[in-house]
Amino acid sequence: MEVLLAFVIGGLFAGAIYMILRRCVVKLIIGLALLSHASNLLIFTIGRLLRGKAPIIEEGARQINETVADPLPQALILTAIVISFGLTAFVIVLIEQVYQVVGVDDVDKLKVTDSSN
Repeated sequence: MEVLLAFVIGGLFAGAIYMILRRCVVKLIIGLALLSHASNLLIFTIGRLLRGKAPIIEEGARQINETVADPLPQALILTAIVISFGLTAFVIVLIEQVYQVVGVDDVDKLKVTDSSN
């Protein structure tokens, strides 16, 4: 299962980099979303795919003797989801403002607005 997820993660990273390097700004947003999904899957895979109980030590016990789920990757993924949602919302608002001012979504045509001419 980890090998399949490794190929999926590699494909998502490759697709994200390809979309980020395109000239259209909308494809940039799609590439950022793919990049966040790829990083979430990477964290999930690094945390190992184990099925187990919640990591709670029972009263009177000194250690956990059973297989337990690791809560750290879940917490990291939840944090990454919130951060990527905020970043995506910011980029969408920023691109909307740029489109209202310039009127194009092509990155090469945005250089026309530079004041260094």
